[in-house]
Amino acid sequence: MKALIEELKILLNGGGAHVGLKDATADIPFDLLGERPHNLPYSIWQLVEHIRIAQWDMLEFSRDSRHKSLKWPDEYWPKETAPADKSTWDKTLKQIDDDLNAFIELVQTKDLYEPIAHGNGQSILREALQIADHGAYHIAEIVVIRRLLGIWK
Repeated sequence: MKALIEELKILLNGGGAHVGLKDATADIPFDLLGERPHNLPYSIWQLVEHIRIAQWDMLEFSRDSRHKSLKWPDEYWPKETAPADKSTWDKTLKQIDDDLNAFIELVQTKDLYEPIAHGNGQSILREALQIADHGAYHIAEIVVIRRLLGIWK
């Protein structure tokens, strides 16, 4: 079990086969966060904010039986293409990190296989894999946008 938990921590933090969110969002010029090159449907800001909202929802579902999920898809995607200011951007990145650490705490302290009592078959393991998979998918989109904008390594 300890080996599985360690692998989940690596996966959740963006290790292994794909870049993590911290690397994908490092050193992006603020004025490019709202760009949608080639008429892509989302900007970097919208993708990062979507990651925050979805991860928060999965965390709260996993730890709070009173949590009510948001309306899909409207409440999971920001309408504005760019953050209001740098403080908003920084707060979003911090919340993603804080929520991820809180979820990793659940991974380390809960039975990974036990169904979540208020769910319909979900477990902490399933939610961990979903957070990692969802994040990796959208982080890849961020990297593609950065490549198109000429701001990737």
